[in-house]
Amino acid sequence: MLLSIALILLLGFLLGEIFEKLKLPRLLGMLLCGILLGPELFNLVDSSILDISAQLRKIALILILLKAGLGLSVADLKKCGRGALFLSFLPASFEIIAYAIFAPMILGISYLQAGVLGCILSAVSPAVLVPKMIELMDKKCGTKKAIPQMLMAGASVDDVFVIVMFTIFSGLEMGDDSPYSALLRLPTACIFGVALGAAIGVLLGWFFRNYHLRDSVKVVILVGISLLFVVLEDVLDGSVAVSGLLAVMCMGLTLRTKRPEVGLRLGEKCSKLWVAAEIFLFVLVGASVEISYLPQAGFKALLMLLVGLVIRSVGVWLAVAKTPLNAKEKLFTIVAELPKATVQAAIGGIPLSMGMDNGSLMLTVAVLSILICAPLGAVLMDFTYPKLLTQDE
Repeated sequence: MLLSIALILLLGFLLGEIFEKLKLPRLLGMLLCGILLGPELFNLVDSSILDISAQLRKIALILILLKAGLGLSVADLKKCGRGALFLSFLPASFEIIAYAIFAPMILGISYLQAGVLGCILSAVSPAVLVPKMIELMDKKCGTKKAIPQMLMAGASVDDVFVIVMFTIFSGLEMGDDSPYSALLRLPTACIFGVALGAAIGVLLGWFFRNYHLRDSVKVVILVGISLLFVVLEDVLDGSVAVSGLLAVMCMGLTLRTKRPEVGLRLGEKCSKLWVAAEIFLFVLVGASVEISYLPQAGFKALLMLLVGLVIRSVGVWLAVAKTPLNAKEKLFTIVAELPKATVQAAIGGIPLSMGMDNGSLMLTVAVLSILICAPLGAVLMDFTYPKLLTQDE
C-alpha cells in the first residue's frame, strides 16, 4: 500500500506539472496517471486503496465544499446579485433536464439513471474556473461588473445544488425513496442542512474568538466537524432529512461572514490540504476507469455531452439575461461555464460503487466529460477573455 501511495503522489504531481507546462489543466495529468497505474494497464495501485476509493473521494468532496464556503463572501454575493443567484442552479437544471429527456434515447438508460447521470455531469468545475477568475481579477478584466466574482459565487453554489440533486436521484434509483418522499426530503434536507451549518459556524466563530488556536488546529476542527455532518446525515437517514454536504458549505460561509480574516486564512490552509487531496481524487478516478468500456460508450457519449452543453448554454444565457452584462460578456459566461472536472471526479464513481445498473457507463461518461470539457473550457477562456471582456482601469 505504501508503494501505491508513493506512486500516486509522486507520479500524479509530476504529470500534473507537465500538463500545466503545456497550458492544460493539471487534473488531466493526474487522470492519465490513474489510468496508467490502474488495473487496466500496469496495475500498480494496491487493491486495498481501490476498495476505499469511494470514501477517499467523499473526503475530497467535503474539502471542496468546505473550501468553497470559506472562499465565499456575502458581500460578493450581494454585489453579484441576480446573476450569481441564477447561475447557481439554472444552467445545472437545464443540463439535468437535457439528460433526463435525451439520455434514454441516446444511451439507452432509464429515465432515473439519466437523471443521475445528468446530476453527475451538470456541475461546473471550480478547479478549472476559480484559478482563471482569480487571474482575471488580478488583471482587472470584467471586475467593474463583478463578472469573475459572479462566476465564482455561482459555481460554488452550483456544486452544492448538483450534489444535493444527485443524492435525491440516486436514492430514487436505488429504491431508497418514493418520488413523493424524495420531493419532500429535498427542501427539508436543504433547510436543516443550512440551519445546522449556520449554527455550528456561529458557534465556531465565537469559539475561535475566545480561544486562540493555531490555524492548522482550526482546520483540523473544521474538517472533523464536516465529516461528522456527513455521518449525521447517514445516521438520521429515514427519520430526519439533513444535507450534510450543504451543512459543510454553510458552516464555512457563516464562519467567513462572522470572522472574515479567520475565514480567509483557513481557506488558504484548506487550499494546501487540497493539493494532496486533488492528486488522490483524480488519480483514483483514472484508476477506476474501464478502458475497454471507452469505445463502447464512444460516439453516443460524445453526442450526449454535446447536447447537454448546448442546452446548458441556453440556461447560462437566461441566467444572465437581465443583468448589466453586454452580449460579449454574456458569451464569456457561457464559455466559463463549460469546464467539468471536480464534482464529476468526486461523484462519478459512486453509482458504480453502489451497484447501480449502468454504473460503468456513468463513470466512463464522467471521465470523458473531464477529458474533453476541462481543457476545452480552459483554452477557450484564455482565448476569448481579451476579446470579450473589458479591462478596467
